[in-house]
Parts: sequence; C-alpha cells; structure tokens
Amino acid sequence: MGKLTYGMMMSLDGFLADASPYFDAGVLGFINDEMRKLGTEIYGRRMYEEMLYWETYQPQKSGSEHADDFARLWKGLDKLVISSTLERVSSDSTQLTRAFQPEEIRQLKAASPKDLSVSGPTLAAQFIKAGLVDEYGLYCVPVVLGSGRPVFNDVDGQLNLDLVEERRFASGLIFLRYVPQNKGT
Repeated sequence: MGKLTYGMMMSLDGFLADASPYFDAGVLGFINDEMRKLGTEIYGRRMYEEMLYWETYQPQKSGSEHADDFARLWKGLDKLVISSTLERVSSDSTQLTRAFQPEEIRQLKAASPKDLSVSGPTLAAQFIKAGLVDEYGLYCVPVVLGSGRPVFNDVDGQLNLDLVEERRFASGLIFLRYVPQNKGT
C-alpha cells in the first residue's frame, strides 16, 4: 500500500512560493530522489497545467542533468487530474476525473505498490479533510511573501503534526517532513 504525501514549495509565512532561485544541485537531486518513490501524482487543473511543461521538455545540451532526470521521472509517473473544468488531458499515463471521490483515492492507495502525491492547496484541502494524507513534504523557501495562495487553504481546524525529517540545503531551502499525530511514524 502506498502512502499519500501532500508536497508543496512554500514561503516561511505559508504561501505558495517559487523555489527555483534556491534549486541548487543538492535540492534538485533530493527532489528527484523523492520522485523515485512515487507511482502516481494527483493534481487539480491549475497544478496540472503548470506541470505540463515537463511533458514536452527536451534534454538541454548545456542544461541541468537534474532537470533532464526530473522530466524523465515525471513522464514515467501515472497522473490523475481531478477537475470539473478541464476539458481533456494531454499527457501520457494521465486520467481525468470530474470530482473528488475519497473512496476511489483510498482504493488507489491500497492498490499502489508505490507512493502517491497530491499537489495544490485547494485539492489537498479535500484530501486532508477526508483523512487521506499520510505525510506532508514541505519545501520551505527562505522568503516572506506577506500574501498569496496559502499552502493550507480551506483546512478546517488545527492539524497536529509530528516532525519526522528535516533537511537543510546550502541554498537556504529547508525540507520538512511531517506525519499527522494520529497516523504515527
């Protein structure tokens, strides 16, 4: 059975953040190692449309081997897009469903030999409310934005979490892995 992770890049004050200026070789290698654990990524429309970049990405002669590796890993994943507004998907190994169905996600987790990941705060809030998230992988970018899209959007009540991993990178980015207290480590 695969575990389901909610992973996001966030500012220190909890908003979605662009971490690209902090993507050194250590960070990129770590992200790719995390991707190797996955079998399925689950997106809402907006996140899927952003990630489509990797579907047509071509290896760069003078580019990053990490970007090339990430593109290869992403293309190899199964993808599930949950959207009532997206008309069709255009990437390989991708399914589109119109509504969030918690029981279908539970069945997907139970049948998966690899882990799953959900991205995007709006969709993740539904997963959190349904008790489907087994861990939180937060990439904390050393910036304070003051406003933006909250990483924990529309989450009801308090989430009590246990820190199970912390990793600091030379670029200043910090990765934090938490599990819900009721799920254990």
